[in-house]
Amino acid sequence: MKEKLTYTEAYEELNSIVAAAENDEISIDELQAKVKRASELISFCINYVKTTNEHIEKVFNELNSK
Repeated sequence: MKEKLTYTEAYEELNSIVAAAENDEISIDELQAKVKRASELISFCINYVKTTNEHIEKVFNELNSK
């Protein structure tokens, strides 16, 4: 995933894909590409949350060491 996404944008796009799948709005011809995109978005969101958590822990550790 090379484009610059925010967590909110990725989450909203993922929700859109899920909603379309639940409402049978994705044709079999689109399914493979949508599943691949959803996988990329999930990975992005997981990494974003992990990185954010690491950053927060670092800040708290720095504050606690003062």
